[in-house]
Amino acid sequence: MNPNIKLEEKLAILATLDPASVAAGTVLTAYVPAQNFNSFLALIQTGVLGASATLDAKLRQAQDASGTGVKDITGKAITQIAKASGDNKQAMIECRSTDLDGVNGFAYVALSVTVGTAASIVGALLIGGNPYAAPCAGSNQAAVVQVI
Repeated sequence: MNPNIKLEEKLAILATLDPASVAAGTVLTAYVPAQNFNSFLALIQTGVLGASATLDAKLRQAQDASGTGVKDITGKAITQIAKASGDNKQAMIECRSTDLDGVNGFAYVALSVTVGTAASIVGALLIGGNPYAAPCAGSNQAAVVQVI
């Protein structure tokens, strides 16, 4: 391990669900290509959940950026977060590029977040890590305006 490598050289923010009040239903990040990274991390954040609300999140894979053939990545879903104990919490889902069904052409990843029952404050990041070629700052989504 090289202590001179900056963390931002090994991580990129690939897609986000910007913090907002999300109505009951499912929201999805963009499908991003997995080809440049060895691993991915989804970071899900709750704010105040609505009355009796629930939150589910999972990683999905597709054959292209438009979501062709979409299916879940096996074992890459959180345990449901419920209003009773779920305000202002975080959850993480990690996967490796080898968790994708590459044999059948699945080479894109997205994060799916489902709010149940009532609108809730939610935000999420899909981060690419351990790039095949560093630095990976060029892989950050366009909304990343500063890296210090």
